[in-house]
Amino acid sequence: MRFSGRNFLFLILLAGLIFNISCRERKTDAVTIALTEKFSGLDTLSSTGTDAAADRVRTLIYNSLVKKNEKFEYVGELGDYKVGDDNLTITFTLKDNVKFHNGNALTSADVKYTFDALLTANGAKAGSFYDSVAGETDPQKKRVSHFAEPIATTDAKTVVFKVTRPELVNQLLSNLVAIPIIPSGTIEQQKTAPVGTGAFKFVSFDSVNNFVQLEAFPDYWEGAPKIAKLNVKTVPDANALQNELLSGAVDISPNPTILSPDALNAIDKSGNLKVERLPGSNIQYIGFNTQVAPFNNVKVRQAIAYAINREKIINELLSGQAKIAYSILPEDSWAYTTGTKYTYDPAKAKQLLQEAGYKGESIKFRYASGNESVNQYAQVIQNSLKDVGINIELERLEPATLLESLKNGQFQMNTSIWIGGNQDPIFYRDLFASTDFPEKKLNGRNRARYSNDEFDKVIDEAVKTVDKTRAKELYARAQEIVSNDIPLMPLWYPSSMVISTKRIGNIKINPSGDWSFMKDVTVTN
Repeated sequence: MRFSGRNFLFLILLAGLIFNISCRERKTDAVTIALTEKFSGLDTLSSTGTDAAADRVRTLIYNSLVKKNEKFEYVGELGDYKVGDDNLTITFTLKDNVKFHNGNALTSADVKYTFDALLTANGAKAGSFYDSVAGETDPQKKRVSHFAEPIATTDAKTVVFKVTRPELVNQLLSNLVAIPIIPSGTIEQQKTAPVGTGAFKFVSFDSVNNFVQLEAFPDYWEGAPKIAKLNVKTVPDANALQNELLSGAVDISPNPTILSPDALNAIDKSGNLKVERLPGSNIQYIGFNTQVAPFNNVKVRQAIAYAINREKIINELLSGQAKIAYSILPEDSWAYTTGTKYTYDPAKAKQLLQEAGYKGESIKFRYASGNESVNQYAQVIQNSLKDVGINIELERLEPATLLESLKNGQFQMNTSIWIGGNQDPIFYRDLFASTDFPEKKLNGRNRARYSNDEFDKVIDEAVKTVDKTRAKELYARAQEIVSNDIPLMPLWYPSSMVISTKRIGNIKINPSGDWSFMKDVTVTN
């Protein structure tokens, strides 16, 4: 059979048409979401380390007993809960019609099994349910459980937790958010073929390429997802992510922090993709080591706060993709207050430096490498501080190296971001209570080495207070103290950004930035 040029051209056009049709069919059949960080595995229950990337995938496959609402308060997810009159007992009543991906109905026995497996595995998340005993070296005596007695199951729908102290109730609820409920007898299976109650069922996992295939769970208790198949693709390189989005190989990328504001603007203006900007709750900050010069003088810390023009950085460098922060807490938090508000005032900064006796000594400003946006704003901050007479040297470190130096107190000044933890006012205690050092200085979050007796007293009472109105007053006082002493300077709340192809609709990511919104996403040709 002979082909003329016209026939050959026709065949090429026909093949192209068939290819385009098949692409559209595949795209409609599956949605691909980009993860910009690699993760070690899918088992977030018994893993030995904390893995934020894996926890994003977790919200697709699993549900927990507790979640956060729009005010960052703890509400029931798989069950409603009630705190007893003794302020020690928390009783959960599980929801009806909740099924696991293996077809089994959720019961209280599964919840008890989950926590027994969690504590037996003794992974990173298990540590949240214990107190460390200062100075104790015997592994058998080093930790004390928060639970006054074993978790009880009075019937198939009822689970009872009892803690040792009233202040642990809120801490327990906080810790329950990150614990995926699994069916009885499946702890080992979770490592290779996870089973949960979430909106999407596990299909396969390519651990080499960090590629996960999921499919909609038709019996999901809140209603089946709008998309039939969901792929999770790891794309840790900024240029590769842009290419994958523009080519359609990736459909959606929530909070792509590896992309600079300029790149996001260019993508937005291209007209080929959508960029959604929503209020965020994470906190970008500058941290100070209050135990070393010159930051052992509060006036130097205050001077830096007045010397930085955050509004200009946000508008010009970040393209408006953030909001000035006056607290470590999100503005929508039930416990939010501002305390001392630092506005751009270089004259005030110079005055404070003179009062502090600062003579232009060199200060090393450390931050993690790998994020061009951070590198850019660090340079702007360096120039702003030099304008008021502060001698700043920038020092970029590998993330792991930076983290180790912060834990060990081997730094003067740094910038980074807190993700998620700052949504609970207990975070004040975690960041600033002097009980976190020196006993816990290698592991605690009080990297500022901050110590204030009045703050310690106020935050201790706030955490232990059951009355929410009184607790809010105490947290407000705590904010007044730390905002004046400024061991940490909140910079801004980065916006929650979502890039997607135009066929993706109904994107409603919450301020926490987790991936639970994917169950409601729609897709069109």
